[in-house]
Amino acid sequence: MSQPVTPMMKQYFEIKNQYKDCILFYRLGDFYEMFYDDAKTASEVLQLTLTGRSCGQEERAPMCGVPFHSAQNYIAKLVNNGYKVAICEQTEDPASSKGIVKREVIRIITPGTATLDTVLDENENNFLASICIDGENFGITFVDASTGEMSTTQGKNDFAENSIANIISCYSPSEIIVNDGGVEYANVVLELKKRFDFFDSFLPEEKYDLQGAKDVIMSKFGIAKAGELMNKTNDYGIRSIGAALLYLTETQKTDLSHISDIKVFENTNFMGIDAASKRNLEITQTMRDKSKKGSLLWVLDKTKTSMGARKLKSWLEQPLISSSQINLRLDSVEELVNKMPEREGICESLKGVNDIERILGKVVYGSANARDLVSLGQSLAVLPDIYKILAGFDSDLLKNIYNEFDCMRDLRMLIESAFVENPPVTVKEGGMIKDGFDAELDRLKNVVNHSTKIIADLEADEREQTDIKNLKVGYNRVFGYYIEVSKSNIGKVPDHYVRKQTLANCERFITQELKNLENTILGARERVNDLEYDNFIYVRDKVRDALTPLQQCARFVSIIDVLCSFAHVASQNNYVKPIVDDSDILDIKDGRHPIVEMSQTDALFVPNDTYLDTDENRFSIITGPNMAGKSTYMRQTAVIAIMAQVGSFVPASYCHMGVVDKVFTRVGASDDLAAGQSTFMVEMTEVANILKNATPKSLVILDEIGRGTSTFDGLSIAWSVVEHISDKEKVGAKTLFATHYHELIRLENRIEGVKNYSIAVKKRGDDVVFLRKIVKGGTDDSFGIEVAKLAGVPDEVIDRAKWVLNAIESGELINDFTERNMAKPLTEEKEDTAVLDEVIDTIKNYDVSTLTPIEALNEIYKLQKKVSELYEQN
Repeated sequence: MSQPVTPMMKQYFEIKNQYKDCILFYRLGDFYEMFYDDAKTASEVLQLTLTGRSCGQEERAPMCGVPFHSAQNYIAKLVNNGYKVAICEQTEDPASSKGIVKREVIRIITPGTATLDTVLDENENNFLASICIDGENFGITFVDASTGEMSTTQGKNDFAENSIANIISCYSPSEIIVNDGGVEYANVVLELKKRFDFFDSFLPEEKYDLQGAKDVIMSKFGIAKAGELMNKTNDYGIRSIGAALLYLTETQKTDLSHISDIKVFENTNFMGIDAASKRNLEITQTMRDKSKKGSLLWVLDKTKTSMGARKLKSWLEQPLISSSQINLRLDSVEELVNKMPEREGICESLKGVNDIERILGKVVYGSANARDLVSLGQSLAVLPDIYKILAGFDSDLLKNIYNEFDCMRDLRMLIESAFVENPPVTVKEGGMIKDGFDAELDRLKNVVNHSTKIIADLEADEREQTDIKNLKVGYNRVFGYYIEVSKSNIGKVPDHYVRKQTLANCERFITQELKNLENTILGARERVNDLEYDNFIYVRDKVRDALTPLQQCARFVSIIDVLCSFAHVASQNNYVKPIVDDSDILDIKDGRHPIVEMSQTDALFVPNDTYLDTDENRFSIITGPNMAGKSTYMRQTAVIAIMAQVGSFVPASYCHMGVVDKVFTRVGASDDLAAGQSTFMVEMTEVANILKNATPKSLVILDEIGRGTSTFDGLSIAWSVVEHISDKEKVGAKTLFATHYHELIRLENRIEGVKNYSIAVKKRGDDVVFLRKIVKGGTDDSFGIEVAKLAGVPDEVIDRAKWVLNAIESGELINDFTERNMAKPLTEEKEDTAVLDEVIDTIKNYDVSTLTPIEALNEIYKLQKKVSELYEQN
């Protein structure tokens, strides 16, 4: 028969039952305790000692705990491992409570809703994604609980086009919630998890109820804004928004007032860059180890604030396609480049701006302390300097920011007058409010700091007024403060003295003034702390009241920061302002790859020109050896287009480009073993996506199509792809196509708009020098053997490869395969002849122009093995 649990554990079970999917941090005194399975999990993840507690049951409950003052680091580790943590606090004073202390969960921390500094990367957004999906449609909403940023979109559920994957790649959410009805698409979500690092969960359909979502949106944004939002969004988008808001409300348990707006976007609002292209071009992270260093973001990020760093990343994820908006940014960058002293002044001021967005998030959640508000005040203090410098700028974007800029002077002065320069971390133990801010608080502080002197002054006043020279003011715990008068002076005691105690040699009295002073002194310390907290709440509420203008201020600061970063990089690296319009040309003179150039320290980068249009020069076939720079050249063209459309100057001497609606790259696919896909399958999937979605406004980069299959299959696929993309009626996109299938260079004279280019190579005897210069005209020489030599393949193998190549090219039948390997003349036996005939036929059928160096070496090895076996037998 089970024994009843203790009242404390009964309360624990009642709370835990409401949060079964969370690890419950249950507050007991100065510790958060965990029990049972939660304790076992936490002890393993956090490497804590697992203990036990008697809970009224036969067996002790498994238990572990962490100090409340250092809980953030432990919570962060659990959240980063994908766990949800429910924080259960004592919600009444244990000293005044009767029975068990009341407790309740005040917040649930999940990977996508975390606002703790220990969890967040200051330069990265922390997005939660809410997906509503069925067989035909989807809606997806992203929200950063730490900054209040929220956006939504919708689309058709066609996974062949990777719509959801491409959208997710823009936001990189740390957590995704999906409607339970979409569980049949779990495989899709799981596949996304292999490519993007996030945690996911399926929520009941009622969380995605359409009417419920409309009610939540109406309550959150008001009738007018909700109506406007619903006109722009279909039912799936609405349901995803409602579920996101509901999830945040249930986990954060606050009104989320910092989420004051929601951006509705379509894929057509920004340059389309699919997930594969972002990866191939290394826009925000490298392919090799997913680090920032070595990416385009690394090159361009010279921001001074975390808000600016996040803004820059979001711009790179979604380049503009409006030429007017692009030119607003470019004009501002140009002015900042030309006004270097002013730009440096702004940058110096920006160093003093802290993360206003996340401070405001803390204010809304009630987790901000006095240090956060002081940090906000310090940030606001430098804004007037930035504002003053902006007055001298004429470009429209900077001028518009200047005209709408609010330095929040009154709020800054309030914060500066309220708090000491270095306030404590806690807000309920005093020591944070400046003298002079609150008269009553100052009086109480004076009482606390000078109580001994106050009592001494009172004693002196009473002696003088009563003419009792030996009158004393004393104190004990029973009676508190009292006035002691000797028996000989009883006759001088005033009428307002009230007798409290009689002793052998004296009498003790109290007065109303002394009683009041006693209450003031004894209650002053507690009252000081309470008043300080009240003042803190007053200032915090004033900050909360100014949420909207503060958020706009933060947005302006982040934009200025990014523009200054672009200007600094342009000045340092000799970038030029691109001409961006709605034409159909892409004309780059002396273009350079910004990442390679920045990483290359031992040699100068060789620049190259690019000219593409939608007419006579819409498709460039590029031939040349491996390692010569074809891939770098093609990628730099795409990267320059992206840089121009985010508003950055570009690495070139001249650039004129019409807006590109989408960038596609098919570069160096590798086996996706986890997804069960071969190199060729990955390659063809990416090609299919390009053929289906590219337009005449797109830029397509294709590198070595068809290499993952047999020579003739690969050549035929590559040939067909060229014909399809170059056809104006089908695609007609501006395309750079690198290939080792030299047969394709014949297409220049057969298909309008196709032009041949190659990488210049200088040959000196058996050595080659790659000049890394793109020149007109194709080449039918892959220099495969020369590349193999450069790569360190042994001379013996190189020599043999040359011999085989010459034999193949001459078309001669090979009767004497090699004298070095011949032990004796070949016999006339039929078996031996058959082997040699097979070797000869194999060599005759080689298409050498399509062989890569590795393929050639593999084939040579097979032939050598056959002939060697023949000699050994004889």
